[in-house]
Amino acid sequence: MNGTFGEKIIYLPLDERPCNYNYPVQLASMTDLALTIPPRSLLGVKKQPAEFGKLKQWLEKEASDATRLIVSLDMLVYGGIVPSRLHHLTDKECAGRLELLKHLKAINPALKIYANNLIMRVPSYDSDDEEPVYYAQYGRKLYEYGWMLDKGERENLVESEVQALTELTMKIPSEVLGDFTGRRATNAYVNRLAIRYAEEGIIDKLIIPLDDNAKYGFSAKEQRELLILVDTSNLTDRVMIYPGADEIGCTLLAGVFCEIKNYFPSAYVRYSSTQGPFIIPKYEDRSLNESIKSHMTAAGVFMADSSSDSDFVLMVNAPPVGQSEAAESSQTYRERSRAYYSESHLNEFRQALRTYSKKGMFIALADVAVCNGADHVLMKLLSKGSDLNLLDAYAAWNTSGNTLGTVIAHAVIASYYSSKENGLDAASVWKERSDSFMRRRLVEDWGYQTVVRSEVISDVLPELGITPMDLGSREDELRDVIKDGLNEFCGTYLKGMDGGQPRIADAYFPWHRTFEVDFKLAGQ
Repeated sequence: MNGTFGEKIIYLPLDERPCNYNYPVQLASMTDLALTIPPRSLLGVKKQPAEFGKLKQWLEKEASDATRLIVSLDMLVYGGIVPSRLHHLTDKECAGRLELLKHLKAINPALKIYANNLIMRVPSYDSDDEEPVYYAQYGRKLYEYGWMLDKGERENLVESEVQALTELTMKIPSEVLGDFTGRRATNAYVNRLAIRYAEEGIIDKLIIPLDDNAKYGFSAKEQRELLILVDTSNLTDRVMIYPGADEIGCTLLAGVFCEIKNYFPSAYVRYSSTQGPFIIPKYEDRSLNESIKSHMTAAGVFMADSSSDSDFVLMVNAPPVGQSEAAESSQTYRERSRAYYSESHLNEFRQALRTYSKKGMFIALADVAVCNGADHVLMKLLSKGSDLNLLDAYAAWNTSGNTLGTVIAHAVIASYYSSKENGLDAASVWKERSDSFMRRRLVEDWGYQTVVRSEVISDVLPELGITPMDLGSREDELRDVIKDGLNEFCGTYLKGMDGGQPRIADAYFPWHRTFEVDFKLAGQ
């Protein structure tokens, strides 16, 4: 095993939620790398931004003896992902905060900086839970306005679309449109400045994820402009732009891991659906296969031509239809598009999984057939035998990009240690932590997001008189309901897992809503 205990990696996450704060830490715990992360108290909470001054002090202190910095510019500049959609900072103020990266390089010229900064999303629905207050009334209209505006610049709008754009312009108050587009302009300026920092060598690698994007709209327009800038700056090898968001910390950690270990993993991609590689997932703007290329490349992975030449197999349970037709985890099998019945073959997919396992392959399952959780149909099938024990990595949460980045990062790290030449045996602490991370994904992505959350929203919340986005005074009561529900799920579907059935000791709601959960496993 390579001796890398001298490598100190600083990690400034996108926000304080488990997906951004815990997942990279848990992945790093499988390695012999030292990952340093700020206390949660420095990172703000949801709409409350982190204090730049405190982050600056922490980074200055930690950077002096670090070798790498993985940094969210959304956190550094705006104070987090949600504050990036709410701030009133000027271009000058943002540029001043970004200059901290130059200062850190001056403190430690050997420090390599791996940065990420989102293209701000434009949700297609009316809700101010993570957006400005006016988004509750004008969110859908702003989305449609951006869509029509961008499409009109790229193509000719038909008469009905011209009329729709005119009506939207009249319906959206000028102060609302001005606030929204003004903030987008500032955020786009920060992305351009980050690209300049990459050109100057301050940032060694930059990923600009597209948060909840589509074919047309504000995000698509900004992406085009940034890609042109990347090309004219001759930075295609150092700057990547593709769909994603909350998985980015895991992805960059995997890429850093590969650099440090001089590891060049290859992965073979196997789909459950013939149409899978060509489907454009919901909340994204390109085919699934193209997104997989981006996530793999960013994590240091080569897409292999055959399974026999690969370090791991990425089994992709893909949707047979895309965009609005793609199923949500909350939908029953009956409610899905008929393409899920005819254009996907889950029994054959399971047979392939078993065959790869018999050949001794490392197997990672990216379960992206439905949005915001696991494909309950597939997972029930795998749980009937001992097939869940054939998996080495798994993810199935939120968007396709969130799932892909997480499971690929896990597969990169765990496949390295699974190689005999790198010294991993069955009793190794690395394997124990890898298995624990996968069990957590099964409990959270399948158990919570697909099974328990849906049941709670439909059956429990109405009785308690609360909504999914505001748990109010009943939150502690609901925590017990979630804990009991997850333990019942584990007893039903995970009782045959190697290492014993997981048991949940406690559950939490990081943002006091049902959309995400955190929990403790008994014995950990």
